[in-house]
Amino acid sequence: MANELENEARNRALARIREARSKPREEAQDWLTLLKSGDRPALARAISLVESQKPQDRPIAEALLAAASASSGQALRYGVTGVPGAGKSTWIEAAGMALIDRGHSVAVLAVDPSSSRTGGSLLGDKTRMSELSQQARAFVRPSPSGHTLGGVAAATAEVAILCEAAGFDRILIETVGVGQSETEVRRMTDLFLLLLIPGGGDGVQGIKRGILEWADAVWVNKADGGAERMEAAHAALSVYKGALSLLAPPADGAPPLFGVGSALDRSQIATLLDQLEGRLSEAKLSGHLQARRDRQRRDALDSLLAREALRQVRQHPDFEAAWKRLQADLPHSQILPVQQVRKLLDDLD
Repeated sequence: MANELENEARNRALARIREARSKPREEAQDWLTLLKSGDRPALARAISLVESQKPQDRPIAEALLAAASASSGQALRYGVTGVPGAGKSTWIEAAGMALIDRGHSVAVLAVDPSSSRTGGSLLGDKTRMSELSQQARAFVRPSPSGHTLGGVAAATAEVAILCEAAGFDRILIETVGVGQSETEVRRMTDLFLLLLIPGGGDGVQGIKRGILEWADAVWVNKADGGAERMEAAHAALSVYKGALSLLAPPADGAPPLFGVGSALDRSQIATLLDQLEGRLSEAKLSGHLQARRDRQRRDALDSLLAREALRQVRQHPDFEAAWKRLQADLPHSQILPVQQVRKLLDDLD
């Protein structure tokens, strides 16, 4: 009887969603009811709605995010990045399973490189996390990065809000893994983990300013396969420690954690998680976690302003025609491109 009532309520909510496209607030509440009930297909559809670039989807997407944000802020968010081949997906699956064993619910937002032809994900991280994907308390969502820089998708932070509304208390965000530009993920997570590998030229990369100085934890993965491999891992870790010693201390007041190990060894992952969760508990008690989140909200305003301004410009009724004229005139124009863009914006004003 209880299941019949739940199904009936779910069907009524879905029917209202289909019929009430002109009522964003009411529809948003129906979506939120489905998310809180644990309806995974509804969560997947809600994420697609938030990721949609269609103008007609924005009112309901924004209303849903506003409703979901009211109860957000309790989940802990991990950012995981590293060079291609560092074992990010393997580490996340092992960490996700360990967190589930501790009673947590885990959502994984895996940002994949985009196909230049279709815009879709190229790698499909969900297929590489088959064990975690099958868990009742886990949700794995691959999203294409599109044209967004920083290793994340345009709506990653918003998708995390939906996952938290759906009851997930640990959110793991895996970046594309394209190199030094992946600092955007730190602006939406509570802890930023950098995975590296022994050798592979990473010693040179580790000395550069950039992604390394943003890391809250540096872990040299794939330290397995014998004493020689382990020695190479510790040698690489020494290089990274030396590089970080030359940089200014982190704004959050805590030096980064360092370690070596293998994502294939679940006991090593559990030990690392103990350290990471302990670091987050300390940050929460000291106020550093709240200060970090406050800075993240301020930083988010810049990217949101730029995205919204571009969206409004592109929605101007005269934009498409003016943009095509600019592109057609570009090969023959004596005016600098930046001046042409300014003129276009002036004409649309």
